[in-house]
Amino acid sequence: MNELIFFAICFIALALCLFARLIKGPSVVDRAVTADSIDILVDMALILFALKSGRSIYLDIALVTAVLGFIGSVLVSRYLEGKL
Repeated sequence: MNELIFFAICFIALALCLFARLIKGPSVVDRAVTADSIDILVDMALILFALKSGRSIYLDIALVTAVLGFIGSVLVSRYLEGKL
């Protein structure tokens, strides 16, 4: 249980740093990378929670959010390039 609390504190600290960059980001590209990083952080938290709780539904949710995050990143990058 102590490891879960440690990782939760680390994820909260990282999320606050990323959220600050999301708001302050000097360009749209920085904000897009930050949003993708937040998506990866949420996926990692879901995977750790699935391992700790022993329920596989959280792994499925993490997989779906990872795929949607990747598709969103590709769409944003294509939009910023002007090809969409």
